[in-house]
Order: sequence, then structure tokens, then C-alpha cells
Amino acid sequence: MRMATALSVVVLAAGGIGHAVVTGLDTGITRVDPFKDMKNRPQAGTGMNVLVVGTDGRDRITPEEKRKYRLGGAPCHCTDTVLLVHISEDRERASVVSLPRDSYAELPEHTDQNSGEKHRAHPVKLNAAYAEGGPALTVRTVEALTRVKIDHYLEVDFTSFMRTVDAVGGVRICTAKPVKDAYTGLELAAGTHELDGGQALQYVRSRHIDGAADIGRMQRQQKFLAALVDRLTSGGVLFNPVRFREVATTLLGSVRADEGFGTDQLLALAKAMRGFTPASSEFVSVPIGDMDFSVKGIGSTVKWDAVKAQQLFAALREDRPLAERPAPASTPEKKPEAVVVDVAPEKIRVQVYNGTRIDGLGRKVDDALRGAGFDTTRTPMTGEGGELKRTVIEYDPRWDRSAESLAAALPGAELKPVPGRGGTLRVTAGSEYRGVTAVRVEAPAAARGPFEAVTGDQVVCP
Repeated sequence: MRMATALSVVVLAAGGIGHAVVTGLDTGITRVDPFKDMKNRPQAGTGMNVLVVGTDGRDRITPEEKRKYRLGGAPCHCTDTVLLVHISEDRERASVVSLPRDSYAELPEHTDQNSGEKHRAHPVKLNAAYAEGGPALTVRTVEALTRVKIDHYLEVDFTSFMRTVDAVGGVRICTAKPVKDAYTGLELAAGTHELDGGQALQYVRSRHIDGAADIGRMQRQQKFLAALVDRLTSGGVLFNPVRFREVATTLLGSVRADEGFGTDQLLALAKAMRGFTPASSEFVSVPIGDMDFSVKGIGSTVKWDAVKAQQLFAALREDRPLAERPAPASTPEKKPEAVVVDVAPEKIRVQVYNGTRIDGLGRKVDDALRGAGFDTTRTPMTGEGGELKRTVIEYDPRWDRSAESLAAALPGAELKPVPGRGGTLRVTAGSEYRGVTAVRVEAPAAARGPFEAVTGDQVVCP
């Protein structure tokens, strides 16, 4: 989750301030060798791939900060965020892929770094790779999952994250509705907020804001990354030698990286990335096939969509953009403002019933919902019982966020929980049906492309 600070190394270099300013900054980096004795690695693609992991190191955070930002307890020195960052060959694009920490993975044969015991290949959650074998096993596991060759490794902790955000003067975040997480202490009203380092840490750590858990947290992390890039590229950091060195020194003070990532690499990127902006970055989460894939002895894991995930990683290997950027129309058509919801309509399965004697109402509602992006069955049915006035949405409580998103599209509809109904929501149209309102998630779906990727300029504050 502190990936923003490590990714900032690349962006900070974009100013091209000069060798005199950059030289010596990398002496503060703790070095690791994540590529030692690695064999049978994937073939190198085009561009540069950096594996960024966030750990929960908090040794240099004050007791007051620990209490204020809910950072109690002993650090586990484990990873809770894993990012695959691809820098294009022309240095004009950065693609950031979030890999869920609970992803189902197969650890290759290795020696446990703690016990010294030799282990055969076995299934785990992705974050267990670091706990059992540190950076080297983490790199091996990610390469086996993605078939993307890792060129560099960066590791960041809580301390580096907080200090770096403060050094750049904070980061501006916008939220469409109030957010509150009792676990991290995060509480933001709807609107625009300037977050300092501690507040930013709460924002990227929060996973109890809604039912989206880690998926929602990854989306907020991506939003934060885009906002940080915006602050770095528009706030004068890159072109002010004093501020640049202050921020870079703060950042690199608690970063761990491979031996190959140093001053020369920073300068090479600096010369090529002077025009880097939020629009140059794109963010995506690896496509998920099963959010609750149960594995004996491990518990619930996140299983990737094998086909879509490999298509995504093939695009990285081939240095192709992940997000579509629609060409601007000469006379753009003005569309009604869409209501922001938590779940994208295309992910919500709906069965429509006609609860009235109005001929064709079921088909009308089905067509309208499908036109708004919902995954309807296309086979509306006749409802049972008496004639309804108010439209009713029946849903399994496990799909409450989907039900609320659907209700936003059906003004005046009544929500009715029905345990055991399953993932298909049931809409029974009443005589007071007033049409379908357009809905969308915070990032415009039309600009996401096949991998649902977004560019940084689409998720920063307007």
C-alpha cells in the first residue's frame, strides 16, 4: 500500500534536474538481491518492469502517530500490497497493475528463510511468498504467475510513505460520498480533502469502508497514486533542486531495492520522462475469476480469471497500453449526469418481472436496464400475486452493494432482502415505474477498455 512512494522514485527523476542533484541519493537505499540464483526466468519483453511491494514496517513512527493513525501492534514484516509497474520503452507511459495480496498462488520449491526448512512447491496466498522467502521468493512467484520478467525490485514501508507525502506538501483526494473506517480511523466527508502523510496512510490502508474489502482498497490506492503523480508534476517539486532533493532523500531513506536500481537509472528515466503527467499513467487490477476460492488449509483466496489475466500480462510484455483513450468528438453529445455507485452495472445480473397488468412493461424495464449497462437475462417474466404500485428489488444480503447500485438506477424502488436468493437480483416492476437513471462507478467505464483500466487524469480531482 505504500507503493506510491516507490513509484514516485521514477516520477521524481522526470524533472531531469541534473547529475549533481541526483548523485549520492541512492546511498540511502538498503540493498537486497531478489534475483540471486534465479533460473528459468521469463523471456524479457519491451520496456521496464518494476515489482513494488509495501510492507508494514513502522519502527520509526512515533508513539503519538501510532495512536493517532491506529498503527498499534507489532509489525509482521509481511507484504499487504503488491504492484507490477511497467514503464514503456518510449518512457511516455507507466502502467500499474494491482495484484491482490490474497491471490491464489503456487510457491515454487524453496528454502524457508525463517526455519531453514526446504519446502516443495505448494499453494498459498500471494503475500505468503514474502513471509517464507523474502524478496527473492516474491519475485519468483510473481514471475511464475504473470510470465512477466521483473527488471527491478522496490520495497517501501509505513515510515517512508508518511514522510514522503508530507515532504511533497500533502495530496488532494476527492470522494463522491462520505467514507468511514473504524479500523484505521479514516473519516472523510463527501468532497475534496488535502491529506497529510498520516491521513493518506489511513486512506490507502482502509478496507472496511464497504463490502468491496481489498478490491475497494486497491481502487483507492490507484486513485491516490494518480493524485500523488499530479502533485509531483504540478507542484514544482520536479523543477526545484532543493525540494527535489528533500523529497527524494525522504523517500529513499527507507526504501529497499535491488543493486541495479540507482543514480544512472534515475538519470536515464529523467531524460526520457520530462513530459510525464497523470494522463501518462494508467491503473488496473488483475481480472478476478472467483473472489472466494476456497483452498484446504489456506482458506478463502482470490483466484484470477486465467484468460483475461494472461491477456493483460501479454499486453505488458508487448508494451501495449491498457486503457483506451477515446478520440474527442468534434461536437460532443451532452448526456445526462450519471449517479455514482459502488458496483458497475455490467457486473450486476438482473431478472425482470412485470408486477402489473400493463402489457409489455417487463420488456420495457429489461430493455432500459440493459441499455444502462446492467446484465439482464433478456427474458422478462410475469410476476406472481397482486398488482404492484412500487417497484421492488429482491436481493441476497451478500449482494447488498449491487442491490444499492441497482436501486440508484430505479428511482423509488423498494429494496427487499431475501437470504439465499443468490447473485441474480430480481426486479418486479410496479405501476409507478419512472424509468431508468444512468449510473456509473467513479471512473468512467467507457474509457476503461478490455482490462477496465483507467488513466490518472480520469481519477484525480477535477
